[in-house]
Amino acid sequence: MAVKLNHKALTHARKLIKNGKVERDVRDDWSEHAPSTDDENAFIEKHGFAEFAQWHLGRDGDESDGTKGSVSFPFGDFKKVHRCAVVSLESRAGQHGHDEIRDAAKKLLELMDSD
Repeated sequence: MAVKLNHKALTHARKLIKNGKVERDVRDDWSEHAPSTDDENAFIEKHGFAEFAQWHLGRDGDESDGTKGSVSFPFGDFKKVHRCAVVSLESRAGQHGHDEIRDAAKKLLELMDSD
């Protein structure tokens, strides 16, 4: 899997955090707070795939562009960055050797926690 850091998404996440668009939930909340498949599809239909991709820190160059399989490591609900999502993705990225994504997530957490 050729997952790389999605720099546009990282910029988007930083902007959201700096603008106070953060849900300060706890680690295990992401399974309940993550958008459903229907929510994702509705967002893509309304805003397009490029906007959807900006909510994911991972991009997989081996997958077809414009497909859900081409993005990974979601960090929010299309309104706010969820702390629980960033904690979760930091852990998963580290477990799977995606060090650049793990390090970016760690910096996002630091930015969230500095407010």
